[in-house]
Amino acid sequence: MEFEIKAGLTNEETKTVGELDTAKHYGSGNLYVFATPAMIALMELTSIKAVAELKSKYNLDTVGTEINVKHIKATALNDTVKCVSELIRVDGRELEFKIEAFDSKGKIGFGTHKRFVIDAKKFMSKL
Repeated sequence: MEFEIKAGLTNEETKTVGELDTAKHYGSGNLYVFATPAMIALMELTSIKAVAELKSKYNLDTVGTEINVKHIKATALNDTVKCVSELIRVDGRELEFKIEAFDSKGKIGFGTHKRFVIDAKKFMSKL
């Protein structure tokens, strides 16, 4: 599996918090606020898209292997959440990202995320 990718790649994604993004909907709480699992999903998506050239240039994909985040502030329905991901380390097929999330009032979460580069066909054939 050959590919070349370097630290420094970034991506930014935004989403408006809807009812399907809430802790009440996810079952991770009882309130209609942006759920931690929804924030994590946005962080993963933002990281995947930061290294989109793996798919377009090499026909490779990534799978998440680790996420360490803190969700430090609640976000209301209809607010906009922006997530920023930066590839900070490449170690063979392991990729590590710095991730941060913000709403209209400031930072709501941060952490690191690791993904592993795979050949999707081979990966799925082993399941």
